[in-house]
Amino acid sequence: MQSEPVQLPERQPALRVVPMPADLNQNGDVFGGWVMAQVDVAGAIPAMRRARGRVATVSVNSFQFRQAISVGDIVSFYAEIVHVGRTSITVCVEVFAERNHADPITVRVTQAELTYVAIDESGGKREVPAEK
Repeated sequence: MQSEPVQLPERQPALRVVPMPADLNQNGDVFGGWVMAQVDVAGAIPAMRRARGRVATVSVNSFQFRQAISVGDIVSFYAEIVHVGRTSITVCVEVFAERNHADPITVRVTQAELTYVAIDESGGKREVPAEK
């Protein structure tokens, strides 16, 4: 399934990485599990900032792979908080790949929504502080 070329969002990405050969599956594409792990890291960044401390992933609400990622793609993860509850923070993460460096193209490859819970030093739930 080919995605239409898109522009990267105007905001800064939460994370930007280039997958390496060790990240590939038997078909030569990046492992879905590698993508999921990077999405979790990217989503946790704004959640930690908003919680002003530690967070733990409590659910993956949705995860859609639209297109494969290849070695050499520059993969950008854009994360945005979509909901803040009493102890939880829900984050939408959009993933884009910049590829074909001779004739550059950017495509949306993955979209996910994850929920994190704010935790204290002992790993128990705590309230998300009010916004400053």
